[in-house]
Amino acid sequence: MKTVLITGCSPGGIGHELAREYHSKGCRVIATARRREALLELALALGDGLETFELDVTDVTSIRAVRDAVASMTGGTLDVLVNNAGQGYSVPATDVDMDEVKAVFDVNVFGVMSMVQEFAPLLIASGDGRIVNIGSISGIMPYPFGSAYNASKAALHAYGNTLRLEMAPFNVQVTTILTGGVKSNISSHKNRRLVGPDSIYAPIADILAERRVARSQSGAMPTSIYAKHIVEGTLRPRVRPWIWKGSFSFFCWFIDTFVGRTGFDWLFSWNFGLHALRDILSKQRTD
Repeated sequence: MKTVLITGCSPGGIGHELAREYHSKGCRVIATARRREALLELALALGDGLETFELDVTDVTSIRAVRDAVASMTGGTLDVLVNNAGQGYSVPATDVDMDEVKAVFDVNVFGVMSMVQEFAPLLIASGDGRIVNIGSISGIMPYPFGSAYNASKAALHAYGNTLRLEMAPFNVQVTTILTGGVKSNISSHKNRRLVGPDSIYAPIADILAERRVARSQSGAMPTSIYAKHIVEGTLRPRVRPWIWKGSFSFFCWFIDTFVGRTGFDWLFSWNFGLHALRDILSKQRTD
């Protein structure tokens, strides 16, 4: 029986469904979230074979407490670490609140680094450990008005690529999931503010309100289907370095591989009102 630890397992998110799917494959699942009560539904649904812990990935004391508890439960090993906890932030680059940006990086990047550092000995002790980092195609393509989130995921991808090489001698495989559109709570209500009245993007505020907020959830892959693919891919004997999964992920892979990243520019500029803004500004200059 493999032991799997997953961060960010609150209801309505990817981690919640990954916990259910790993459990269905006979794994011993350790589900974590910032608030333990958020895991009650999962605990009632899965019963035996599931352990729950309160874990804040931005607090090393919290991480070490869970690490010690897991080591005690398993005899000092962990087979799979799934770094899923994430935080979104949708604001134009010129309007960001730097405290919010730091909070995004604390969860999406530094939290992952801390988790890996603290759990590496347990993963190595398993003899066949796996680290699964839940990345995003937003770290590949220039998704407008998500620069801070995009940058955090790009940093996570770069970290995972290097970590893959460094952990290989210890029989720990590392994979990065390039996640496309998946039904989840990543676009929560607190991330719905896009532009204020003083923003340089105020002229297209109505367009953004209509298109940007729900864009990632439009046509998104059901979380259960996404989880099934990810669990299958990460439990196989040899794990691929990158797994592209979710709506729009194949398109992103194709453009990035065969066209180049500037291939996204026209599409996103038109789709998010930046073409319209250019026309508005041009008209203002001639009036």
